[in-house]
Amino acid sequence: MTRFLYKITAAVLMLLSVTFLIGLKLYNQDVDLRNRQVSIIVEPGDGFGKIVDQMVSEGVIESRLPLKLVARISGDDKKLTPGRYDFIGVNSCKSVLERFVEADFLRLKVTIPEGSTIWETAQILNRTMSYDSTKVIRLSKDSSFLKELNVTGLEGYLFPETYFFPWGYPLNQVLTDMVRQYRSATDSIWPDETAGSLTVDEVIVLASIIEAETGLGSEREMVSSVYHNRLARSMKLDADPTVIYGLGGLDRPLWTKDLKKDTPYNTYMHKGLPPTPINSPGLAAIKAALNPAKSDFLFFVADKSGGHRFSKTNAEHNRAIREIRGNDR
Repeated sequence: MTRFLYKITAAVLMLLSVTFLIGLKLYNQDVDLRNRQVSIIVEPGDGFGKIVDQMVSEGVIESRLPLKLVARISGDDKKLTPGRYDFIGVNSCKSVLERFVEADFLRLKVTIPEGSTIWETAQILNRTMSYDSTKVIRLSKDSSFLKELNVTGLEGYLFPETYFFPWGYPLNQVLTDMVRQYRSATDSIWPDETAGSLTVDEVIVLASIIEAETGLGSEREMVSSVYHNRLARSMKLDADPTVIYGLGGLDRPLWTKDLKKDTPYNTYMHKGLPPTPINSPGLAAIKAALNPAKSDFLFFVADKSGGHRFSKTNAEHNRAIREIRGNDR
């Protein structure tokens, strides 16, 4: 009887060993998709079994049982993170489970350059994440959404940065993350009293003008000083970028007749800052708005070399314009 039980036990152990080895082989067995890409989309609430069945039917793996069994034992079948998982080339049950455990789903790179307007940002999101650009504009005017974010508008507060968003990420969450990034980047820079006693929102408006006026880091504080000086003297800002923004953007140079079109953003016609930012400025421009250079300059003009000539009087300014135009001939 003892020998019989020994034989039975040995047979069972042998069977288990063989089963284990077969299972191990199947778990590590490679399937080569070659250049064919298979996208597996995990929706919130999807069960692990459903996803495994889909991967088998799409040819990502050959066997269901090894993957389901290992995932059940490890508890990883309860840790599915929603997203789009793209598979190409060689895969196995082991590598697939590792992808799910690491939440290695598709993330889309979205770069918002400094000085991007809400229209440009909408186009970038359309191009990179396939969002309807009109919905971006609509949300920028949605009072309840803006109230949730505690901003008066999205223009100026969609912080320019490179982001990596999951495929299928909700648009409102994308915009929320950009505003949160603005707060994270600027929380530590605000002094007890801002230059010119501007409010925080006014600083962002001024920073957006500085951002649009110059791309030279060495000039930002000087450009800032010109606008601070003009505001202190109740002079109109005469800022071309604000006029362009008020006209909905232009794909041509600003014409003289454009300066006569009355919009809230025409700083040739209206004193003070425009009602909102005209783009989302970067951190350097915001700091420049907060920390203008000390100068008596009231004017500047582009000098065709990428920089500007600064002047204290209108006569100096006009002379600089004539000299620059003369050099162009």
